[in-house]
Amino acid sequence: MKLIQVLIPFILLLTCCVTKFIPQTNENPELLVVEGLITDQPGANTLKLSSTLPIGIRSNAKPLTGYYVSITDDLGNAFYFRETDTGTYVTDPSIFIGTIGRFYTLHIDPSTDKNKHRFESYPIEMKPVPPIDSIYYEKVEISENNMWSQPPEGCQIFLNTHDPTNQCRYYRWEYTETWEFRIPYNVPNSTCWISSNSDKINIKSTGSLAETRILRYKLNYISNQSDRLKVKYSILVNQYSLNEDEYTYWEKLQNISEQVGGLYDMIPSGIISNVRCIDNPDVKVVGFFSVSATTSRRIFIKDNFFGQANLYTDDDCIADTVFNGAFIPNLNETAWVIIEHFYPPPTYKVITYTRGCADCTTRGTTQKPVFWKDYK
Repeated sequence: MKLIQVLIPFILLLTCCVTKFIPQTNENPELLVVEGLITDQPGANTLKLSSTLPIGIRSNAKPLTGYYVSITDDLGNAFYFRETDTGTYVTDPSIFIGTIGRFYTLHIDPSTDKNKHRFESYPIEMKPVPPIDSIYYEKVEISENNMWSQPPEGCQIFLNTHDPTNQCRYYRWEYTETWEFRIPYNVPNSTCWISSNSDKINIKSTGSLAETRILRYKLNYISNQSDRLKVKYSILVNQYSLNEDEYTYWEKLQNISEQVGGLYDMIPSGIISNVRCIDNPDVKVVGFFSVSATTSRRIFIKDNFFGQANLYTDDDCIADTVFNGAFIPNLNETAWVIIEHFYPPPTYKVITYTRGCADCTTRGTTQKPVFWKDYK
């Protein structure tokens, strides 16, 4: 007790002396953020422009509108983007599709405010990319204290690829997950599908290897705390080829995002963009204009994984029981029926105050994806 009495004033003194340190910099109050990728695949290519605060300050990116955005190739052709949403610019898929071997340059020019800066990327070659050899999964036992004799299971998804020409040395992957989920009650909207894009950086270099072969790359891990694996799950993986500069960019951004929790939560001052301000070389740009050929592969997973979390427990969903047709206030507004019992008497209805327990469209859609496969 005496030791605690001695330590308390000392601890209070330490906590009272903590002062937030904000470094003094000569950076502009806002920085341009460029996020764009053009590929050799059919469809529109998207570029996003926004501004954010400089190093050391967390902020949400603010979309930037009113720019002329275009790309030119090494043959003198020019292709223009149009702004569809604030800060989002897309190409016309009927006019432009990337070509392997061409060099592309991005141009960003102000459309109205002539006091704004102009920006331009360095020419970037669209390199070929080999196909993905295979995508597969393995069950992973989760070590945790539980009441079951068998430990719960997660799912580790792996990727294999190689380049027989030994030209592609730097790889990046993005993926889209789609899964079917079901509400365990007899309600109109009980089955839905939901999709989610990857939110982490997946890159790999084979520069130090004798051949450009990647085996058992850990692409994505699915824990037992979601409902991704309970019915059926699919993952679509896009594989890109990078040059060394872009690989270095993603590698540095990966290290910083793991520390601060988001790609642009805190601006990484040491990362060099391939986009520069042509009016003022001191104006910094964040982000990268990516150019890459693309190959894709999809797999489906329909398996039994032990110990999957139940997102619709009675404690979470069941709120009250109403007998013999009694009036339910605010029905289908703040209260929803999830169970109806008619025989044998007495009749009753079980209600919930959580809409997600009665309507799967709060999380997903009842429209089955066109690529979804039916299993017997």
